[in-house]
Amino acid sequence: MMFEALVKREAASTADAQKRPLLLAGLNELTAHHYTLCPSYKNIVDAAFGGRIEADAIEQVPYLPASLFKRLVLSSTPKPILTLRSSGTSGQQPSQIIIDAETSERQSRGLLSIFHSVLGAKRIPLLVIDSRSVVMNPQTITARGAGILGMMKFGAKTAFALDSQMNVVENAVVDFVEQHKGQPFLIFGFTFMVWTKLVQHFQDRPLDLSNAIVVHSGGWKKLEEIKVTNEQFRARLAEQFNVTRVYNFYGFVEQLGSIFLEAEDGLLYAPSYADVIVRDPKTLRPLPIGETGLLQIVSLLPKSYPGHSILTEDLGVVRRIDNPAAARMGKGIQIFGRLPASELRGCSDVIAAGA
Repeated sequence: MMFEALVKREAASTADAQKRPLLLAGLNELTAHHYTLCPSYKNIVDAAFGGRIEADAIEQVPYLPASLFKRLVLSSTPKPILTLRSSGTSGQQPSQIIIDAETSERQSRGLLSIFHSVLGAKRIPLLVIDSRSVVMNPQTITARGAGILGMMKFGAKTAFALDSQMNVVENAVVDFVEQHKGQPFLIFGFTFMVWTKLVQHFQDRPLDLSNAIVVHSGGWKKLEEIKVTNEQFRARLAEQFNVTRVYNFYGFVEQLGSIFLEAEDGLLYAPSYADVIVRDPKTLRPLPIGETGLLQIVSLLPKSYPGHSILTEDLGVVRRIDNPAAARMGKGIQIFGRLPASELRGCSDVIAAGA
């Protein structure tokens, strides 16, 4: 299987030209798998893509809009073990993603391939900038909770910085830092929470986090509202806490585990088992490198649901392909935020009609 061949490689270690044929073969396998086992997906592919399930290029692989998962429950497995739900905003219907044991295991292996170069082979102490209550019901869990559970696979002696009311437990944070002084430890949280619950909360209280590896994602819209850029975020962590190892990543619940990790050049790189296509928001035609459009993410992880090719609601651009100097191969992207929902609805409605 192509997934086996690619996931064994360290993330972003395969040149784009070498990865594409392997990825295409694996994506065609998944399209056929879901076409056979998920009736709604079959109807959509027949109606919207003329029933074509064998693509000659990655750009031809049938895709589903991410918003479709808010309207349909799509499953290709008889043995689901949990349902992931997007965190969403108030009043919005969350996405529902069906996970079985095989897909869960594939997601875990994917994460290991991505974070091995950052965190090493051994589990290290983990401080989560969140509340333990977020992960208390693993059968039906939000994207936020799933992200925490994913990072807990790399953590030992996990501590949570917040109580169930989302208030900072100062003693828990200080004690964790003091206890693990002099050794590497991991801090994980969603970007806005790292900023408000760690950076701002402890701005008048010294914490030496020089041994910390900070991994964060999401929440940039709220930071942009208060005029905090990624560069300012990193600079503040370095100035206030002596943190030099900070890694942002891009991911979404509809394709959990397909993480684009930030490299030294500031770009986000696809793992070996995933890729990105940029499409024109109006025509949906693929765009060349350097042009901004909607991101379509393809991945070999999802077997329990047809999520191997998803048109996201996010705007971005491919800045470069392969960067050996930063030890990152494949496409390096930059994210600009979401396209207004009103501009996405037409595509989703057309494809949903086929279901």
